[in-house]
Amino acid sequence: MKTDILSLQGIVKIFPGVLANDHIDFSLGKGEIHSLLGENGAGKTSLMNILYGLYTPDEGEIYINGRKVQIKNPSDALSLGIGMVHQHFMLIPIMSVTENIMLGMETKKIGMLDTEKAKNRIRELSGQYKFNLDPDDLIKDLPIGTQQRVEIIKALYREANILILDEPTSVLTPQETEELFAILRSLKDEGKSIIFISHKLKEVLSISDKITVLRDGRSIGSVTPENTSEQELASMMVGREVILKVEKNVMKRGAPVLQVKDLEVNDQRGAKVVDSISFTVNEGEIFGIAGVQGNGQTELIQALTGLLPFQNGEVVMKGVKLTGEDPRKVTLLGIAHIPEDRQKYGLVLQYPVRDNLILCSYYAEPFSKRGILDYPVISEKASRLIEEYDIRTPGINTVTETLSGGNQQKIVVARELARDINLLIASQPTRGLDVGSVEYIHKKIIETRDARRGVLLVSSELDEIMSLADTIGVIYKGKIIKTLNIEEATKEKLGLLMAGVNV
Repeated sequence: MKTDILSLQGIVKIFPGVLANDHIDFSLGKGEIHSLLGENGAGKTSLMNILYGLYTPDEGEIYINGRKVQIKNPSDALSLGIGMVHQHFMLIPIMSVTENIMLGMETKKIGMLDTEKAKNRIRELSGQYKFNLDPDDLIKDLPIGTQQRVEIIKALYREANILILDEPTSVLTPQETEELFAILRSLKDEGKSIIFISHKLKEVLSISDKITVLRDGRSIGSVTPENTSEQELASMMVGREVILKVEKNVMKRGAPVLQVKDLEVNDQRGAKVVDSISFTVNEGEIFGIAGVQGNGQTELIQALTGLLPFQNGEVVMKGVKLTGEDPRKVTLLGIAHIPEDRQKYGLVLQYPVRDNLILCSYYAEPFSKRGILDYPVISEKASRLIEEYDIRTPGINTVTETLSGGNQQKIVVARELARDINLLIASQPTRGLDVGSVEYIHKKIIETRDARRGVLLVSSELDEIMSLADTIGVIYKGKIIKTLNIEEATKEKLGLLMAGVNV
């Protein structure tokens, strides 16, 4: 029986109007990988922010190796051997591996930075865990999977015995995920203890010794992988039975909706990031673009939706040639857009739910007459969409930023799909969402396809691409290096293509 290295007892955290953590108990054994599951808003992040010193609990106690401790800030957490690898890496791209790892914990020799001592320690840790890191490499030149290893080494360099990993596989290829899991098992064998936060049920079952599920700020229970299943975990998270397998009819491909030929797009620095891409999306078809984030997907979608100009190539939407139109013209052509960053590009967070639900059409009838907004009509429409799309909000006038990520995404989906559209462009539509919200959004995407609309789906989640897409194009360094029918696609083949290996 493992000794508890960490124990959280009766943790309570209250924000204005929200009980984020409701008397939560959580323990972590020495040499144990303990996964934390839960829907958005279940309290996972709040609990881990308390452990890492970013929040102070309103009630409850924390014990490290049986000793009661107070963690007032991240420095306290680090001094107690707690390290955190955030979902969005905290690395400075133009600095080297060594400089990033030393930052905030610089070693000096005769008043000067002792980088050689730091490099030697990094090489020692890298060799011990088979990380294959070069201390002199610049972060900007490293693949995403290697950058994550730098984050882990950074925590180990600070002598962390407890590692918190927040959604660590969200930007990794399947091969990189397997490599990460090998590293985690090696750390576990060394006696390190790991808290693994993820929404991917298969991965949690594969890597965990123990799994705790949170719902509505409470701990629903803890289970071991051998005594549970994906279905049971999903039900524990949501509080009802969840359909995990996407159900869809056989594709009935129709006429072309979107035709892209030899498209070239530069990023905001002038560098070419979309390189001669060609593909077609047809009626009744989901065309999926698979790839590790950062290979030109963002700029491709921004060009197609009028947010970035394109340098060369041709884009035709139902016979109408686009030339880098502005977003309103794209919208009027019947293109719906679920952006990859809902908060930056999909919503005005300070606006009420009501206003966000009509952002695409507020200037036209029936919502506006002679330039004056008709609020009774807007309110009626908003109330109807809230009910139809199951948006969990206290009311139409609730400020959007106070809602969970899943409900914010449902606002975007409701607004876009409630219009008369020809094409849905969905970019990372379920990123960071819980299993219940994922189920709902997948259902809406399939309904759009079955209504004889075209769907362009961009996702770094291979399970999502393989569940939804009829045709898959794999993007790597700005090029679609191969297009496959879903029948010939396997996770292994797609994973290799995503890493640039043409098979």
